[in-house]
Amino acid sequence: MSISNITVFKPSVLTLIGIPGLESVQCWIGIPFCIMYLIAMIGNSLLLIIIKLEPSLHEPMYIFLGMLGVTDIALLTSTVPKMLGIFWFHVPEIYFDSCLLQMWLIHTFQGTESGILLAMALDRYVAICYPLRHAAIFTPHLISQIAAAVTLRAAILVAPCLVLIKSRLQFYHTTVVSHSYCEHMAIVKLAAGNIQVNKIYGLFVAFNIAVFDLSFITLSYVQIFITVFRLPQKEARLKAFNTCVAHICVFLQFYILAFFSFFAHRFGSHIPTFIHILISSIYLLVPPFLNPLVYGAKTKQIRIQMVKMFSS
Repeated sequence: MSISNITVFKPSVLTLIGIPGLESVQCWIGIPFCIMYLIAMIGNSLLLIIIKLEPSLHEPMYIFLGMLGVTDIALLTSTVPKMLGIFWFHVPEIYFDSCLLQMWLIHTFQGTESGILLAMALDRYVAICYPLRHAAIFTPHLISQIAAAVTLRAAILVAPCLVLIKSRLQFYHTTVVSHSYCEHMAIVKLAAGNIQVNKIYGLFVAFNIAVFDLSFITLSYVQIFITVFRLPQKEARLKAFNTCVAHICVFLQFYILAFFSFFAHRFGSHIPTFIHILISSIYLLVPPFLNPLVYGAKTKQIRIQMVKMFSS
């Protein structure tokens, strides 16, 4: 119901326009997006099958990798089909409540992925710095608790974002979202009222998840490298370092893209909108796309099982 010529009261439908300024070429942009989506879905599914079927891979590192694969598949499923619908079939409308649900799912899965990356870093820290105690510390019970904790942490922290939008933001300047998916700040910026509380809570969630996790990941790898460089044998140093390379590649691409997307929404007024939205959209695809490729290429055990699967 429109209460004036410039505001809309509690809209029931929003319009996602995709990538602002590139509407005329979105059908072509959708092609690499679809290819990355298919490769990511197939790659993560194969990774899960290999880890499930091969008993030798039922170790903490590979179990966490399987959790990462499940999270990536869930993240892609909640975003990419709608994105391709906008690019290819010109179906930009989305119900307001569905948009909020998508927003909650996206940020929950991203927070869960960050927590799993932290768990993987701690696993490598214990395995390299305290190898004799690794099996006693990372028991199946502890791994289950970690999985539940990182999922609940993300879900509970993100949920108030929905409550604050539904309860505080009643009037909106427009129902057109300049984005290809429902992102928290993209929705909040549509509101005609005071959005300071929403922005502050968004920062609180981001720093509680990303900054906390990244700090402990960094500390873990500092300790790992100190231990590795103290090893007397060159072969042992190379082997330990090689096991960490895949993890470091995944951490870097995840957090670099995450921080760019986060800060561009809040402080990137000088960044062209199409660049910001394009990179934010790529950010949803790149980690799930690269994770199975990086781990498949750098992890010997997964490589061997992959060759066995295809050769049989």
